[in-house]
Amino acid sequence: MDNNQNNGNNKPGGNGGGSGGNPKNRQTLLVMLIATVVTLLCMSYMSRLLTAGSNQEITYNQFIELLEAGKVESVEIDTNQIRIIPKTDGQSLLPVSYYTGVTFDPELTDRLIKAGVDFKETIPDRFGMFMNYIFVVVLVWGVILFLMRRMTRGGGGMMGVGKSTAKIYVQKETGVTFRDVAGQDEAKESLQEVVDFLHNPGKYVEIGAKLPKGALLVGPPGTGKTLLAKAVAGEAKVPFFSLAGSDFVEMFVGVGASRVRDLFKEAQKNAPCIIFIDEIDAIGKSRDNRYGSNDEREQTLNQLLAEMDGFDTSKGILILAATNRPEILDKALLRPGRFDRRVIVDKPDLKGRIETLKVHSKDVRMDDSVDLEAIALATSGAVGSDLANMVNEAAINAVKEGRQVVSQKDLFDAVEVVLVGKEKKDRIMSKEERKIVSYHEIGHALVSALQKNSEPVQKITIVPRTMGALGYVMQVPEEEKYLNTEAEMRAMLVSALAGRAAEEIVFDTVTTGASNDIERATSMARSMVTQYGMSKKFGLIGLESIENRYLDGRAVLNCSDMTAAEVDTEVMKILKDSYKEAKKLLKENRTLMDKLAAHLIEKETITGKEFMKIFRKEKGLPEPKEDENDKKKEEGLKGTAIDVVVTDSNEGKAQDLKPESSEADSKS
Repeated sequence: MDNNQNNGNNKPGGNGGGSGGNPKNRQTLLVMLIATVVTLLCMSYMSRLLTAGSNQEITYNQFIELLEAGKVESVEIDTNQIRIIPKTDGQSLLPVSYYTGVTFDPELTDRLIKAGVDFKETIPDRFGMFMNYIFVVVLVWGVILFLMRRMTRGGGGMMGVGKSTAKIYVQKETGVTFRDVAGQDEAKESLQEVVDFLHNPGKYVEIGAKLPKGALLVGPPGTGKTLLAKAVAGEAKVPFFSLAGSDFVEMFVGVGASRVRDLFKEAQKNAPCIIFIDEIDAIGKSRDNRYGSNDEREQTLNQLLAEMDGFDTSKGILILAATNRPEILDKALLRPGRFDRRVIVDKPDLKGRIETLKVHSKDVRMDDSVDLEAIALATSGAVGSDLANMVNEAAINAVKEGRQVVSQKDLFDAVEVVLVGKEKKDRIMSKEERKIVSYHEIGHALVSALQKNSEPVQKITIVPRTMGALGYVMQVPEEEKYLNTEAEMRAMLVSALAGRAAEEIVFDTVTTGASNDIERATSMARSMVTQYGMSKKFGLIGLESIENRYLDGRAVLNCSDMTAAEVDTEVMKILKDSYKEAKKLLKENRTLMDKLAAHLIEKETITGKEFMKIFRKEKGLPEPKEDENDKKKEEGLKGTAIDVVVTDSNEGKAQDLKPESSEADSKS
């Protein structure tokens, strides 16, 4: 590629405009000329402004009167005017002077001598005045040139705000390879081919295959989309341009489009290379009116579409983009020929979480008690950033405890800290509140143990936490699950409402502690009716669609108002039946509930093993044999999970800290 192609001056999309010199030089000269005119005008105005109040014009007769009255200190006479300096009392901050025109008066000298006034004839220093103006203009030029050079180093001169602001990592400077990415085997496999395209584009061209122009990385926040993009560049050992979608958008219309042109021009100079645009939805939103219109964003998007159509794939330029809102992207951006591939970077499964924990703990010193598989099983729904945070919190906790290695207990404590915060040891609840919270949590745990389709209880506590928990029940699944049966869903509903049922049975009243239980149960029952086809009344009909699946997973009704009212009625029926079942189970086991609540009030925290020991003793069930995994869980506070029921400290709410997508994970 020759230099004439690279300078971009004569290209339609470049900065040039044909012959006539460098446009940057013309722009600089224009800035200098404007600065000179403005400076001279400002100096002239300021000079007049400063002298207007201190130098007043008077008539020659007034000058003679001042002279005869002895009020003149000195006089300066030049060819055009007479400047009079009056005597002052020394109190004036700004000395006042007068001037008058020169008039033929042969007696003026005698009058000045008679009045005892100092006088002299002066010649105006026009050269000095001219040099003063030149000095100020040169000073302004120097400041402007300095600022323009600083701005040019920062990614664009004063007249070059359209320059690309992309960060470029040359060769191996990303410092990331596929070995640093865990839990995303399918995504890595899809991107391995892209790396091969960049290494050996010739063999694909020979057979007639077209190299993909782009790949769109889609997934929830924290799953490693940016890390994967850097790993692709690290594996391919090519320059890596990294920038966010918001970097294109400015308040000036047309700047974004200019930056897109400049970005692709720089990429062609450094080909083969990778362009990575993070959060591309900032400029790639659909151009319809549904998501709001913006001229600057649409011009930027149009330019991006044109550039992606225009560049030569044989040169090895690959565009990677990441988003967690693919549903709002413009269809023209997603068609083949632009982003040819969509790579799903989803939350890792059990195996993926184990591998992710291994990656993040490889530089952390751990003892023999650590079982990463138990942590992975307990953190269903966690993303890579969550797991990295948990490992880091465990290491910090070990240091605070004065130990040099991380134990299993540190890891489980870290999971609790991330989920519900640290223990509030100074929070003292009243005796009545402790009793209410104890029965509430025992209600959840006991109903879960009484139902065969519930997850086993691992920990119950009424120790307040900093993130608003007055108490919570931890449950951990026995194995990784991707589907939930209708029986399991209904068991979850009964367990969720059991805390409120226990309060009503024991205290003959209810508290605010079940507000989030009700919210969680309502959402679950509505999904059963509108999405899962688990309602006999409506059958197999989809009444809701999911928006922002990778963010909040918000559901939107797709039915008439009359049908929506019937849906509400059906949801209420399911919740009433579940609440009735919860009360029935607890009433039948009232004695057991009282014993468990009394034990929890005394101990404040009990493990799943202690809970089940009392449960089996009361039910007359034999004790199971303890295996090695149970011992490890016992050492680590008997496990933990992201499926946690929590009582809020401010409003007494019960909260489910299971990730928002856990419901989606249970779908078919």
